[in-house]
Amino acid sequence: MKYRNASDILPDRLLRELQQYAPGETLYIPSPEKRRPWGERSGTRTFYAQRNGDIRRKYFQGARLEELAEEYALSPETVRKIVYKK
Repeated sequence: MKYRNASDILPDRLLRELQQYAPGETLYIPSPEKRRPWGERSGTRTFYAQRNGDIRRKYFQGARLEELAEEYALSPETVRKIVYKK
């Protein structure tokens, strides 16, 4: 993300208006395009959904929480949360 001086790009009237609300602060102005949900673009969301589904399936087929925790390098508490999440 590149920082630009607001006085170089904003009209004076708008700049003065913004200074009333946030004098001397750095502001983030989001782009107008709609943001995608976390992990959608990179495929991370799909990866975790599939992994969690595999964990649930194996648990309900008889695997123990401790076995699943070791297989997926997770804590037993995390596996428990995945298994019992609605």
